[in-house]
Formats: sequence, C-alpha cells, structure tokens
Amino acid sequence: MDEPPVTRYATGPDGVSIAYQVTGDGPFDVVFPPGLPVPIDVLWENPGFVRFARRLGGFTRTVWRELRGVGASGGDVEDLRDDDILCGDLTAVLDAVGCERVVLVGFGLGGPTAVRYAVQRPERVSGLVLINTYARYVQDDDYPWGLSAGSLKRFGALSRELWGTGASMEVMAPSRSGDETFRAWLARGERLGVAPDLVGSNWFLDVRGLLSAVTVPTLVLHRGGNRFVQAGAGRYMAERIPDAKFVELPGDDHLFFVGDTDALIDEIEEFLTGSRQAPEGDVVTATILFTDIVASTEQSARLGHRQWTALTDEHDTMVRAVLARYRGREIKTIGDGFLATFDATTRAVRAATEIVTAANGMGIEVRAGVHTGEIEVRLDDVVGLTVSISKRICDLAGPGEVFVSEAVKLHLAGSGISLSDQGVCVLKGVPDEWRLFGVGE
Repeated sequence: MDEPPVTRYATGPDGVSIAYQVTGDGPFDVVFPPGLPVPIDVLWENPGFVRFARRLGGFTRTVWRELRGVGASGGDVEDLRDDDILCGDLTAVLDAVGCERVVLVGFGLGGPTAVRYAVQRPERVSGLVLINTYARYVQDDDYPWGLSAGSLKRFGALSRELWGTGASMEVMAPSRSGDETFRAWLARGERLGVAPDLVGSNWFLDVRGLLSAVTVPTLVLHRGGNRFVQAGAGRYMAERIPDAKFVELPGDDHLFFVGDTDALIDEIEEFLTGSRQAPEGDVVTATILFTDIVASTEQSARLGHRQWTALTDEHDTMVRAVLARYRGREIKTIGDGFLATFDATTRAVRAATEIVTAANGMGIEVRAGVHTGEIEVRLDDVVGLTVSISKRICDLAGPGEVFVSEAVKLHLAGSGISLSDQGVCVLKGVPDEWRLFGVGE
C-alpha cells in the first residue's frame, strides 16, 4: 500500500494549525476535504481510499485538507459551526500550497462550506464538485430531505453513543456490512478523529440561499441509495445552482472511497478534462485461494452469538497466520471466508489444506477452492474470470475438502501432493466444463 504523503500545516486566521497533504502531479489543482471526522493519516490505511487518491492524482494535484479539531489539526471542532472560520482555514491552506485557483470538492459534511467559499471567494475557485452532500441537513417546510429536528437530535445521541465502534458503516458504507476488518478500521479512525460529544457539530449549516449565487462550473454527484444523505438533497442543489450538472450514480454507500469509486472518478475526470480514461490494473498470473465456512448460520445458531463470534475470531486469526506462513496475500474477507492470492501454486494448496485441517480442529468445517490464471490486480482487489472460477470451485467442495482445477494440477507435478479426480463439472456462470481434483484423497 502507498505510504502516506508528508503532513504539513497551514496557519488559520486565529493562529490554529490546519493539517494538509498533497498528492498527484496532474494539471488541475483540487482541494478535497475528507468530509468525515477521521484523520487523514488513518485514511491512507484504507485500500479503497488509496486507490481513489491514486486515480485522482493521475489528472490532478490534490490537496487533502483536514478539518480543525480533527486528527492532526489543532483547534476546536465546535468551530466548524462557524462558516467564516471554515473559509478562513481553507484560504490559509490554499496560500500555503500556492494554489491561485482550485477546483473545490465538497463531500458530505463539507458540501455547505464548499458552496459558501465558492460564493464568497469566486476568484479562488475555478470549479465545484459536490459529492453526496446537501445544502441543509435538517428538514424544513419547503425542504423534505434530511431529518426532522427531533429525529436529528435522536440520531445524534445514538451516533455519540456508538461512536468509536464502527457502527456508522451500516449507514456510511452498507456494501461493507459484515466486513469486520473495515469495521475495525473505521472504529479506530473515529476514536482518533474526535471525541463522541463533538459528533454532529456542523449538521446545522444551511446554504440554500447561496445556491443561486454560485458562478463557477459545478458538478453534483450523488449515489441513488445513499442512506445518510438522500439523493433528493443533491438534486435540490443541482436544480438551484446555475447550469450545474447532476449525475445520480448507482449504489448505497455514502463514503466516496467505498463502492464503485471508478464511476465517481470517471465523472470528475470528464468534468475537468473533457474525457475519461477507464482504469486498468496490472494483469498478472497468480494462484487464487477461496475459503468458506460451511453452514455458518446453522453453526452460529447452535453455539450462540457470543461463542460463535469468539470462534470465528480465532478462525480469522488462524487463516491470517497460515497466509503469512505461505506468503499469501489476503485480498479481502467475503462473508465467512477469505480471498487470497499466491505467486506459487504449491504454497497456495498447502495453505488451503492447513487452513481446512486447523479449522476442523477448532470444530469448524471449512472448504476451499484453488485455481491458477491471469487476474487484474487493483489496489484493494483482484478481478477477472480466474477469480470467479476459484470461487465456483470452492462452492463445489464439501465440508473439509480442498478442490483444485486442472491448471493447478499441472503446477503440482513433483510436489508430493496427492490428488483425486472429481470428474468434469459445470461451474455456475462460467463457460465450458471443468475437471476438478480433490487434495489429499
């Protein structure tokens, strides 16, 4: 994963230090406040954010501005209620970086500030990109989006109660629901970002009256199923900003670096450059391992939630230890299983058999599938038909079994690993018929 860029500091209008980082070397200057109270250094620990930043840096010089009171920045997060202070902090960062005019991104909670700055300081702003944001978060008589004042109060109390647990991912990143690694990362970011009693400090900003005064080219992007900010709030802004372009994208995730991030970047790239270049990862040959806990729902019901959670935590620790021992790379967890890649087929198969055997000793039945072929490697994922085939092979294996493809068999010659022919099988959604082999039978 990329190393975080150097964190530097600008001095706000009241002497407060505001942290920022600069990435990319493209021709367009873009200021992109993260828009959530997680330190920017912690964001670089997330593969999705790294991939988003790398693509954005291909055609921009991006300034990641941290909000005051969050992470490495000084000051009080309560000051985020004051738009004059927010705009003053932004000017300080622009001056420190040497940006004369910038494309200003307003994501989430940062949207109202971006709008206000574009109106107050149009000579410093060349364009505006608004992502999953709003002009006002509280409902009004003529503004049905967002929450009522009473609902917002209850939501704020619940958010503060659950702050630091990562529970916000159910609203912010529902596509990662069940991904405990992501939950733990988000929980840590929350705890290092701000104290729970400061959550929601800037939910009451209202820039509806400024929308018609925006004079710079504006792109409004919003995911249609967003649970934190309804798509209607984005459409409202686009309808009232002169000549703004509105694009509703599929997906439920609020966080810009979760879900289909390429669709977001494509729209931003076209807005700035007039064209879009589809992302391509490196294509390599690798061996893919899928594992899966068999009948996890039934086992969970039998053992009870607390005992099952402790057991699966032990399972996850075991799998990661085995992957490290055989030099496998964990890509992600999917449900109750793992997706990993190896640069040597024999090590992948030995890792699979060790995982299955160790899980059996814990009282858990696991199955595994292994296949070798070309894959496209992205920062936080691997894609391609080889990945799909590996998953289908895993699905066909029984409890305690490791199934491999004929391509894997060819690489195992001389390894001493015994295989048994399982016959020709049809893999769901995959062309042709495939001969599979069981390991150790």
